Amino acid sequence: MPELRQNFFTKEWVIIATERAKRPEDLATHRPAQNAPAFLETCPFCAGNENKTPPEVTRFPPDMSKPWAVRVIPNKFAALSSDAQPTRSLQHLRRRIDGFGFHEVIIDSPDHSCCMAMLPDEHVAKILGVFKERYNSLSADQRVNHVTIFKNHGADAGASLQHPHSQIIATPVIPSQVRHRLHEALRHFDDAGECMFCHMVEREVEDQTRIVLKSEMFVAMEVFASPTPFATHIFPLRHMASFGEITAAEIVDLARVLRTLLAKIYVGLENPDLNFTVRSGPSDYVGARHFHWYVSVIPRLTRVAGFELGSGMFINTVLPEAAAEFLRKVAVGKAAGATGSAG
Repeated sequence: MPELRQNFFTKEWVIIATERAKRPEDLATHRPAQNAPAFLETCPFCAGNENKTPPEVTRFPPDMSKPWAVRVIPNKFAALSSDAQPTRSLQHLRRRIDGFGFHEVIIDSPDHSCCMAMLPDEHVAKILGVFKERYNSLSADQRVNHVTIFKNHGADAGASLQHPHSQIIATPVIPSQVRHRLHEALRHFDDAGECMFCHMVEREVEDQTRIVLKSEMFVAMEVFASPTPFATHIFPLRHMASFGEITAAEIVDLARVLRTLLAKIYVGLENPDLNFTVRSGPSDYVGARHFHWYVSVIPRLTRVAGFELGSGMFINTVLPEAAAEFLRKVAVGKAAGATGSAG
């Protein structure tokens, strides 16, 4: 029988369509392999083509005499402008803000052919370290109220260039979706006196049925009311409201978990297009007891159709428990550039 499940964090309902449920392996992309070169002369993100991009914001390592491993540049086609000011105006019911913000590209590596799932854990840790540095640096601007870190992998996920990269956008407002999560988390804390995320993680770790992998500091799981197939969240086991609070040791551990999860999706579902985002409270939420940041990984295996657009309610054709079991069984090892195992 079909069932409706409620998202514990947002209170949104999801339809688990068991009558049209698919085996997880049925959603594999079966896309013909494309062997991309390590260097492409026309790619602006490849090492040696630095003159094809705007002047860089930063790089790792910072020593200009050494080859870069991770590079940050302004987005050439930025959604917002750092030259503007967040001037607000209200005319009747029309509220607006001038288009201030920061939009940066994090080039994951000099290698055009190597997506994050195939990189060594140590290199993914370098990328995450740059994420943290840019998150804290942009958050320090008093005009910025929220910073979003995200990756688009593949054309259906919104990637316009094949070279592996991530992005970061800093905005003068807190997006309504984020604000809604913050509100629900605060309401739960007021009612129960606990972080709803910590509570949920504890219960899921005890139950085990939706856990994909667990390390010393992080756990990756399918959520009970996953809106789409294989939508997987990675939670820090230590309570933190802001991504900017992550320690160096936690970055290393998260790199291992994130890379392993991406590799399981890459191998098990045959390299589907996907998005991931760091869902964090604003930087001034450091120390807040009611919110908990996490990474959301969403493979693009199905399309949003009329019902979803008209109702805001998603239909998931893969049981989250089946998705977790499938990913647990996917072996990656050296095939995905691993230098260690997270689960």
